[in-house]
Amino acid sequence: MQNFMQELLARIKSSAEYIQKRINVQPEIGLILGSGLGDLADEIEDAVRLKYEDIPLFPVSRVEGHAGCLVIGKLNGKIVCAMQGRFHYYEGYSISEVTYGVRTMKLLGINKLIITNAAGGANKKFKPGDLMIITDHINNMGTNPLIGDNLDIFGPRFPDLTFAYDREYIKETLKIAKKIDIKVQTGVYCANTGPSYETPAEIKMMRRWGADAVGMSTVPEVIAAAHAGMRVLGITCITNMASGILDQELTHTEVMETSKRVKEKFKSLVKKVLEIM
Repeated sequence: MQNFMQELLARIKSSAEYIQKRINVQPEIGLILGSGLGDLADEIEDAVRLKYEDIPLFPVSRVEGHAGCLVIGKLNGKIVCAMQGRFHYYEGYSISEVTYGVRTMKLLGINKLIITNAAGGANKKFKPGDLMIITDHINNMGTNPLIGDNLDIFGPRFPDLTFAYDREYIKETLKIAKKIDIKVQTGVYCANTGPSYETPAEIKMMRRWGADAVGMSTVPEVIAAAHAGMRVLGITCITNMASGILDQELTHTEVMETSKRVKEKFKSLVKKVLEIM
């Protein structure tokens, strides 16, 4: 296991060095853009765009709605590094590969992160198109990206997750949303492995746990970010109601259509939030 973790670190360093040689700015904020939300990266100015497949040893996103491109440049006055698409456990990647982008950003000197996703609403008060600021999470993936020998370069063996979602960022984001007249929800995000959607019975169970939204990402990335001492803001786009809440089947098409419908609202919020980070 120690050899595996050292090989993983060597891979991440190689990817970070490749990226570093192709930029002449210091990115300060990382963005992970979920399903259907990647258009925000198209607004980055003076951008350096690197396809995942061209970055040595970098994983490649294979899901519809994930462009698979790293975009570095200026957005609303801040130098950002945006991932247009992420890596999912259900794609067959190891949990270490799922968090590869976060750790690469850390080696690039990034200590602030906005993580976004598309998810199903488990809270019956929510509706498709709502934006939810994540206040906490439930890891129902059955694994953890920190399993194995600890990589001390990133953080301690036993990191605390009490403040994994930065409370100041949450507070300021709620103020900004109110100021620009965007209604947002707050709640707990529950991560499952996927790729199948949850059953109605599973959603009922997760609601009893306290979950407000359910998805197939984000939590491993947040754990890795917290381990590395990064400040995190999480934003979920509720693209559909979770299984069993409405009497209808769930489809990825619905996810993409809802993401497209709310993307302008999402982009407006994120760009304003950048100002306080």
